Amino acid sequence: MNKREASMERKTKETDIRLKLNVDGEGRTAINTGVGFADHMLDLMSFWGGFDLELSCKGDLEIDSHHTLEDVALCLGQALADALGSREGINRVGAAKVPMDEALAEVVVDISGRPYLVYDDSLLPAIIAGDEKDVWREFFKSLAFRAGMNLHIKYEYGQNGHHLLEAAFKALGMALGHAVTVGRKGVSSTKGSLD
Repeated sequence: MNKREASMERKTKETDIRLKLNVDGEGRTAINTGVGFADHMLDLMSFWGGFDLELSCKGDLEIDSHHTLEDVALCLGQALADALGSREGINRVGAAKVPMDEALAEVVVDISGRPYLVYDDSLLPAIIAGDEKDVWREFFKSLAFRAGMNLHIKYEYGQNGHHLLEAAFKALGMALGHAVTVGRKGVSSTKGSLD
């Protein structure tokens, strides 16, 4: 089987990003986005998904973290799409439900080529780790659309924003880890194509 990995570089007036992703890795990471909480979340996702991820970003954090997190998600989504290529043989669908103390989150993905995000953040506090909660909706939206996947994230219950997002990122990693696993022959579609 070909190596399923990809590299991305993106440089704009807002961010300068370099990323390497190996979906058949061991969960090893070297992540520095300039946003410590984001580094922690991406580390969790990679570990639980079994992905190796090297990521560096220099962003306009003097404004806020919005551009950094959105552009990191765009690069990560593109790298995932590139690493999977035709997506032949992958399970395509993955789901996980993960607790973190008082919080519980469920994530379901379908790497179908059809991007969509279902995300209700009404349980999240307005501010998490110094950033408005909206940055995470933008992160997940950018990731889903650039990767070409359905992404459904449901916060079942919880009070602590860190715990809720941690549960979601662990579940995202687990769901993606299952979805990208080669588990069948051919393309996982009754119509014979994922385009």
